[in-house]
Amino acid sequence: MNDQRQRRIDTLSQAARRKSEAKTKAAETAIRTLVKHGKSVTFQAIQREAGVSHSFLYTHPTLRECIEHLRRQHQAAAAPAPAAAGAAESNIVLALTAEITRLKKQLRDNDKALRDALAQAHGENLDLRRELARRGLPRTAPAETE
Repeated sequence: MNDQRQRRIDTLSQAARRKSEAKTKAAETAIRTLVKHGKSVTFQAIQREAGVSHSFLYTHPTLRECIEHLRRQHQAAAAPAPAAAGAAESNIVLALTAEITRLKKQLRDNDKALRDALAQAHGENLDLRRELARRGLPRTAPAETE
């Protein structure tokens, strides 16, 4: 029974993953189409063009960053000119590069926080060992892992 349940879960997970990938591809194609035709890249325009929900676009970090970047770029241009197909891919690359940079910074920050927490835990462990020694209690060997 458990094996059958797990297969159903795996099948549903794969279907959800494929659906998400298809939506992502449709949104990326819509972005390229809008940029190619010199149209404003907005969440609403992508939703209409790709047939995806606002929720999907807003919760997909890479797509969201790309759309926001292109929207800002379009708003900043006084007289927007139609972009070439290569420019659309370049814009996507820029948005993805910005997302990678943000994620790397987040990873560095998380790594530092974890290292600080580990150092604090080591310090507390040392304090507890010293307290045990002061009270004359026997030290126990560290637990062995299998």
